[in-house]
Amino acid sequence: MLPAAHRMRSSADFAAVLRSRTSGRAGSKLLVVHLRMPETSLNTDVADTVPCRVGFVVSKAVGNSVVRHRTQRRLRHLMNARLDRLPAGSLVVVRAQSGAATATSAELGAELDRLLPRVLAGVR
Repeated sequence: MLPAAHRMRSSADFAAVLRSRTSGRAGSKLLVVHLRMPETSLNTDVADTVPCRVGFVVSKAVGNSVVRHRTQRRLRHLMNARLDRLPAGSLVVVRAQSGAATATSAELGAELDRLLPRVLAGVR
């Protein structure tokens, strides 16, 4: 499970990541990863102490409630192991595509390992 400090909860944060022109995006048939870097106007000392936050979007296209929650739990677990790869203060949204429902945890992890460096390189 993600630590509380690393969870994105507000709809304003989700909108800021998904609708911003400065956000980066990398996608595949299983997942789409959106990343918004911290604002440069923040003091760098303060920005380093703000943890990265991660949110998940798993729509009804993925499956019924049981399948959606299972997929989200797997993604939360996988992202918890990858928090150290994200810059401090960044906001990340992982959106599950319909193929994520039938994918194994290993396949989802491999996709995250492939997409995170791509989205980080695209934003910097």
